[in-house]
Amino acid sequence: MAEISSKGHFPALVYDKAELCGGDILFLVSCGQMIRDTEREKYKAILVLHASDLPKGRGWSPYIWAILGGQNQITVSLLEASEPVDSGDIWLKTTFALEGHELLPEINEKLFAAELSLMTQAVEQFESIVPVPQQGDPGPYMTKRSPADSQLDPLKTIAEQFDLLRVVDSERYPAFFDYRGTRYLVKIEKVKK
Repeated sequence: MAEISSKGHFPALVYDKAELCGGDILFLVSCGQMIRDTEREKYKAILVLHASDLPKGRGWSPYIWAILGGQNQITVSLLEASEPVDSGDIWLKTTFALEGHELLPEINEKLFAAELSLMTQAVEQFESIVPVPQQGDPGPYMTKRSPADSQLDPLKTIAEQFDLLRVVDSERYPAFFDYRGTRYLVKIEKVKK
């Protein structure tokens, strides 16, 4: 944020829509609140960061679902907030690559770097960006992940379930399995060599 401030912009970080005071751009990052017309009127543009190659991957946790589907190239889209959700015009896209060994904190670090890059570009190129409507079949909306999505199968190998182990949140939604009438939690972390 210091970099943006040094270029004559005055960013504010808010956690609740009641704190919104207006400006040029409102970036919605992991926002779970609906932004209504009264809040929208305070900004020239309201932009959403979404970790998929829209229109594919609309919905919840698309990059997690992509990794579980075997993808290691993740696209992040910056789009206009609109109804229905994730259907707005695209401002910018970028990608980042995973090598297949990263755990969730490392994956999120790469995601946040990509998101910051998109936000910086949007601020710097605000007057010249021409948004592009989404084209093509979006496919089904990605469902919201729940703790049940962290369940491992004790009859499968670690290798078969490694991508699931990579993406679970070991604190909030740890991996688990049920075996011989008992539930076991599994936490994964890298050992530094």
